Amino acid sequence: MKSLLRRRKQAAEPSDLVVPYWQWHDEELLSAGLLTMARRLPALVAGALRVAWQASRRDTAATLGLNAVAGFFTAFGLLATTGVLESLFAAGPTTDRVLAALPALLVVAAAAGLRAALLAGAGWAQERLKPQVERLAETRLFRLTTEVELTAFDDEEFHNSMQRARDNGVPDSATVVEMTVNVLTGVIGVLSAAVTLGVLHPLLMPLLLVTAVPDGWAALRSARMRYAAFRRVSTARRRKFMLSDLMAERPPAAEVRAFTLRGFLLAEYDRIADVEQRVELDVARQRTKTRVAGDLMGGVALGAVYTALGGMLAAGMVPLAVVGTAVLTIRASQTSLAALVQAVNKLYEAGLYFGDYLDFCELAQRRVPADRGTTAPAGFRRITAESVSFTYPGADAPSLSEVSIAVDRGEVVALVGENGSGKTTLAKLLAGLYAPDSGVVRWDDTDIAGISGKALHDRISVIAQDHTRWPLTALQNITMGRPLDGERLAGAAAASGADEVVARLGRGYETLLDRRFEGGHELSGGQWQRIAIARAFYRDAELMIFDEPTSALDPKAEHALFERIRRHADGRTVLLITHRLSSVRYADRIYVLNRGRVSEQGTHADLVLADGEYARLYELQAAAYREREARPA
Repeated sequence: MKSLLRRRKQAAEPSDLVVPYWQWHDEELLSAGLLTMARRLPALVAGALRVAWQASRRDTAATLGLNAVAGFFTAFGLLATTGVLESLFAAGPTTDRVLAALPALLVVAAAAGLRAALLAGAGWAQERLKPQVERLAETRLFRLTTEVELTAFDDEEFHNSMQRARDNGVPDSATVVEMTVNVLTGVIGVLSAAVTLGVLHPLLMPLLLVTAVPDGWAALRSARMRYAAFRRVSTARRRKFMLSDLMAERPPAAEVRAFTLRGFLLAEYDRIADVEQRVELDVARQRTKTRVAGDLMGGVALGAVYTALGGMLAAGMVPLAVVGTAVLTIRASQTSLAALVQAVNKLYEAGLYFGDYLDFCELAQRRVPADRGTTAPAGFRRITAESVSFTYPGADAPSLSEVSIAVDRGEVVALVGENGSGKTTLAKLLAGLYAPDSGVVRWDDTDIAGISGKALHDRISVIAQDHTRWPLTALQNITMGRPLDGERLAGAAAASGADEVVARLGRGYETLLDRRFEGGHELSGGQWQRIAIARAFYRDAELMIFDEPTSALDPKAEHALFERIRRHADGRTVLLITHRLSSVRYADRIYVLNRGRVSEQGTHADLVLADGEYARLYELQAAAYREREARPA
């Protein structure tokens, strides 16, 4: 008891929610200085451009090309401004000076108009590019999450990585591309100003660098701080979202009220939210200090630039018209500099999140099963598991140890045992959903490790104990993307009892089975099980695996359903997992699992005569039924 209380106290500490970022693989990235960040930006730009090019070559080329040409007209217009100032600053009557400046003014106006038109076209192409990039990134993510091996979802590292990629990496893929374009646009604007100043006088070019360094330092340092905070509370945010679902979704709503969990859940939510808030307030304070320091240094830098211009004018190094153009150029470049600094800030920050997306894609790709060209034997005679062992990721003990069983074609084979004995895990190994750590599963003489996953799963129906309640129509819940066959649908629905469920629905098979949407309908647990079993029957698979298919049914409905399963499965192979041993009396063979091992096997009669674990469990359930029947009505 003391150890339990100690663990509970430790679990209440914020340390179980904050992930210290120095424990992650990117410690060097988070602790990098300004130069390291600057060195990383070219790789980010290159990566973003590759993604943009994959999404749309035309819009990418238009965005970059039009911005580049617009930069040329920016420089051209600034240089033409020198001619305007020279005419205005020349000796003579004001009217003559204004008339002399008109040709140069017309050139400046034309350059400004062309620049505006080009930037408008570039902006339109950029807006088109953003949704295409986000769709590309999201599609790639879901292609991977639906293809990785099933054990990946039992891995904490994979879960956290997937959460960051989905919640931040995918949305920031479009941000990375957008900010890359903005960075390039800002660079073109600054380069245009730098070229203009270089043409006016070579010593004027370094003045731009003086004004850029303080803002760049503050922006990049601020981005690093925000990303570090995000990584520290990654686990806390995932748990907070899970709690929010518990408090705001329909399935747990009844238990929340029945067990008066409102206070408990709110307290847990507050505890986790407090951790997240403390980290965010801390980073907000640090970022404010950094921003103030950057603004102060920027003001000092700008004052130094104007002082230098005044000194060059006083020393006769440049004429007044050039100084005037330089002042206008520097002031104009401030807009480009501000946009560039802001874009660099957002690019670096979004790039860190986008890096999480790329890291996850790389991680997920390693978890995708290798392409296997072997097909499953046509009309298998026997499925065997030979000395298979399996341990879940992060588990201390194996779920299965040296298990061997055989399932012949056309048989009904049952797996029984107490909770945690390994029944469901063994069924997933036989279905090819998990790969054994050791041992082999064969269809006839073919190792299923060499069979294409899709080819194998197309010939298997699996109805899990925790089957998904798909928010689709009743028809889609049964056919699940397979071509509609009216005769097969009617047979599957009748065999499972789903026809009785559908008959009570307002729109029949077209009824949406989700009350959260208009016109939707919610089913009971037993009704959902009938729909799930109909789904298994509709697939018309050679191997059908039922994991606790009647857990939500009363004994009478359970008996009727098993009779239907036996009739419908005539000639097919059925693997049945259940705790209700009365349902497996007529199985061709029964395997009893105990702590991950096969402890007994045989027919119902054989196992009862053996007077072992199965006989004990069967007698316990039979006694309970006899006691219930003996009670007075």
